[in-house]
Amino acid sequence: MAALRWSTAARIATRELHSSKGKFLFVVLSVAVGVAALTGVRGFAASFKQTLLVRARSILAADLAARMFAQPSEKQEKAIDALASDGVSVTPVTEMSGMATAANSFDPLLVAVKAIDPAAYPFYGKVELQPAMTLQDAMAHEGAVVGEDLLIRLKLKTGDSIRLGDATFHVSAVVVSEPDRLSGSFAAGPRVLISQSELDETGLIAPGSRAGQRFLFKLPVKEDKAVAKLKSRVEDILPEAQVSDYRETNPGVTMALDRSTSLLSLVSLVALVLGAVGVAMAMRTHLLERMDSIAIMKSLGAQSGHVLRIYFLETALLGIAGGIAGVLLGVGVQMIMPLLLVKMLGVAPDLHLSVRTMLAGLATGVVTTVLFTLPPLLDIRKVRPALILRRGMEENSENWWRGGLKKLRAAPMQVIAALGILAGLALIATVLSDSRQVGIVFTIGLAAVLLVLIVASALLLSMLRTFLRSAGMKLPPVVRHGLANLYRPGNPSASLLAALGLGVMLIVAVYLVQSAFVRDLKVSTRPDLPNVFLIDIATNEVENLRALLKKQVGVHGETELVPVVSSRILSVDGVNAADLKLKNFPRRALASLQITWSDTLPVGTTVVKGQFWKSGEKGPLLAMEEGRAKRLGLKLGSRVVFGVGDGSVDATLIALVKPDGQHAFSRADYILPPAALVGAPVVWYGGVHVDLDKVGELQRTMFAKYPTVTVINVAQALENLRGILLQVTLVIEFLAAFSIFAGLVILASSIAGTRYRRIREVVVLKTLGGTRRRIAAIFSVEFAMLGMVAGVVGIVFANFVARAILKQMILPWELPWRASLVALGLTAVLTVGTGWAASFRVLGKKPLEVLREE
Repeated sequence: MAALRWSTAARIATRELHSSKGKFLFVVLSVAVGVAALTGVRGFAASFKQTLLVRARSILAADLAARMFAQPSEKQEKAIDALASDGVSVTPVTEMSGMATAANSFDPLLVAVKAIDPAAYPFYGKVELQPAMTLQDAMAHEGAVVGEDLLIRLKLKTGDSIRLGDATFHVSAVVVSEPDRLSGSFAAGPRVLISQSELDETGLIAPGSRAGQRFLFKLPVKEDKAVAKLKSRVEDILPEAQVSDYRETNPGVTMALDRSTSLLSLVSLVALVLGAVGVAMAMRTHLLERMDSIAIMKSLGAQSGHVLRIYFLETALLGIAGGIAGVLLGVGVQMIMPLLLVKMLGVAPDLHLSVRTMLAGLATGVVTTVLFTLPPLLDIRKVRPALILRRGMEENSENWWRGGLKKLRAAPMQVIAALGILAGLALIATVLSDSRQVGIVFTIGLAAVLLVLIVASALLLSMLRTFLRSAGMKLPPVVRHGLANLYRPGNPSASLLAALGLGVMLIVAVYLVQSAFVRDLKVSTRPDLPNVFLIDIATNEVENLRALLKKQVGVHGETELVPVVSSRILSVDGVNAADLKLKNFPRRALASLQITWSDTLPVGTTVVKGQFWKSGEKGPLLAMEEGRAKRLGLKLGSRVVFGVGDGSVDATLIALVKPDGQHAFSRADYILPPAALVGAPVVWYGGVHVDLDKVGELQRTMFAKYPTVTVINVAQALENLRGILLQVTLVIEFLAAFSIFAGLVILASSIAGTRYRRIREVVVLKTLGGTRRRIAAIFSVEFAMLGMVAGVVGIVFANFVARAILKQMILPWELPWRASLVALGLTAVLTVGTGWAASFRVLGKKPLEVLREE
C-alpha cells in the first residue's frame, strides 16, 4: 500500500472527530480545564506576586537597604555615588538619639531623630501626616514632623516650636505612619523627622557620635536577580553594614512570600498533571473503542505507521482545540479574579495578560495530550485483524503481576514512551517552577507515587477478588455482579484506580497544604496581636503595669512582657570577639546586645533547626535567631560566652529559631533558660494590642503613670502588614479552590469517558432479561467501589505528600481525620454521580440498535 500522506491522514482524522463530537467532548474538556487552571492560576499568581512584592518593598521603603552604626568613609561615599551610573537611586537616612525641648521650656526630652531627604524618601509607600500634606511641604522652612507622643510629653500642638540641638524647628505635622517604621530603628523616645539638609545645623553629628546610617536603594528594574547582584555589590562596599533586601524586611512577609510562591507553583503543577490524567483516560478509552476500526483498516492493507499517523493527528487536534479553549478560559479567570479582590479587600493587582504564559499554556496542553496518549497509540502496532473476532477477551486473564511483566517485556516501546513522558513532564515542570531541581524532583516523585499507586490499587483489587471468591454467594446478586465488574475483560481497573487515586491524592494534597498555610497565616493576622511596644519597664513596675493595661480602654488581649538583659559577646567557639571574622555584621553590635530568658518556646517563635529545651531544664543552653547565627558563623553545638554584668555565661547553641516579628519576644535575638541569668540586671519590654484610635489615650496614660516607660507606636505599620498577609491568605484560598474545582471537573470527565465501554454490557444484560433498575444497581456498586478504593489510596498518599511538603515549608502537619473522611465520601459521590450523569443514556440503548452496529 502506498504511503499515507499527512494531508490524507488529516482529512481522515478530522472526519472521525466530526463524527464523534460528544465522545471527544471529554478529551477537550480535560485539556481545556487543565490549561485554564494552569494559565489562569499561573497568570494571576504572577500579577498578584508583583503587587505583593511592591507592598513588601513599601515596608523597607526601598528595594535594598544597608544599615551601619557609623558614618561612611569618603571612599565608601564615592563607591555608593558610583552606583547611580547604573541607574540605581540612593537616599540616606540618618537615625540617632537627641535631646529636644519646647521653645518655652527647659525640660529636656530624649527623642529619636530621623533625618531624610524629603524629595527622594520614601522610594515605595507613603508617609501619612496629620494634617495631610507632602513631606516636602512639611519640612520646608525648618519644619519638623513629630510623633504624637512628643506633643503629649512637651504639652505642645501643631505649629509650636521645638529646639533640637543647636537648631529650632516648628512642628508642621504629626506623623501617622511611615512605610519603613518596622525596618527602621526602634530608638527610645518620641519620633522627630527632619530634613537631611538641616541635620548639620543641629550639631548632633560630631566625631564619635552614635548615629546610625541607613542607605536606601531603588533599582530601575524589579527583577530579583538585579536585587541580588546589587546586594552583593553593597556588601562589598560596606563590609560593616547589615544589608537586607525587600524580602527580609519582616519575617511574616518573608515567610508568606516564600510559602505562597511554593504553593502557587504546586497548584500550577497539579493542574498540569490533572489535565494529563484526564487526557490519558479519555484517549485510552477512545482508542480501545476504535480497535475494531483499526483492525479493519489493517485487514484492508493499512500499515501500523499509517494508522499511527491518523490517530497522532487526531490527538494533536484535540490538544490544540482544548488548549485554545483553556487559554481563553484562563484569560477569563485572570480578568475575574482581580474584580473579586477589589470587592473583598479593596486591592486590585495590576492585570498583565502575558502572551508568553498563554503560549506556554497552549503548548503545555498539546504536549501533555500527545505525551500521555503515546502508550495507547503505540498499542496500535500490536492490533491484528483477528481482533474483531476476539474482542480483547484475553485481557486480564493472567495474574496482574505476571501479566504486567509480560506486557513490559513484549513492548519495549512502551517503556521508551514512559521515559519520554517523564522527560516531557520534567521539562514542563522546570519551566513552570523556574527551577531545574524542582522539575526533576517533582517528576521523579510523581513517577514513584504513580508506581506505588498502581501497585497499591492492584493489591486492593486482588484482595477484593479473593474476598469475592470466598464470600461471593453470600452477597446479594447485585453487589456480587457489581464487584465482579471490576475484573471483567477489557476493564483496566488497576490503571483506572491509579489514575483516579493520583487525581484524588493531588487534590487532597493541595487542600491540606493550603489549609495548613492559611491556618498559619491567620495566626499572623489575628486582630489582637501586639501593635504597641513598651520599653524600659522596671521589675517593680511589671505587675502594676499589667493591671493598668488590663483596665485601659481600647487594649485587647493579654500583655506580653519580656525580660531583657544587656550583654555582650566575649568569645565564640574559643575565639575572642575582637578576633572574629565578620562580614556584614557590625562589630560594635557584639559589644551591645540584648538577651532574654524563657522556660518554654516563646509565642510566635518557630524552631528551624535543633530542639528547644524542656520546661525546668537547667544548663547553659542557647537558642538564637537563624539569620543572626548565620552572619556570626554559628552552628548547632557552637559555644558562645556572654558578658553579663561583672560575670559571664558560657552557653551552647542547641536551637536555631525564627520569630514571626509580631510579638514582644521578637525584639531579643538570644534566648537562654531562666536559671542561666539568675541575678542579672534586667529591664522589661512589653507588647499590647491597642485600637488605632486609642493609642494616643494610652500614651497619655502611660506618661502620667510611668513617665520613664517609652511607648513605641507601630500600630498603623502593623495594620498595613496585616493587610498584606490577609491578601495573601485570600488569594491562596481562592487559587487553591479553583485548582481543586478544576481537578474535580477533570476527574469527572475521566470517569465519564468510560461510558462507551458499558454499552455492550448493558445490551447483553438486557438481552438476558436484566431490568433497568437491576443494571443501574450493578453499575452503582461498581462506581461506588471504584470511588472508595481510589479515595482510600489517594487520601493515604495525599497525607504523606502533604506532610513532606509542609516539613519543607516549616509548617506543622496534623492528621486531618475529618477532612479525610469528607474527601473519601466526596470521592465516592463524585464517582457515582459522574458515572451516572454520563452513563444514564446508556440504559436507554435498545439491544438491536447496538447489535446491528456489529
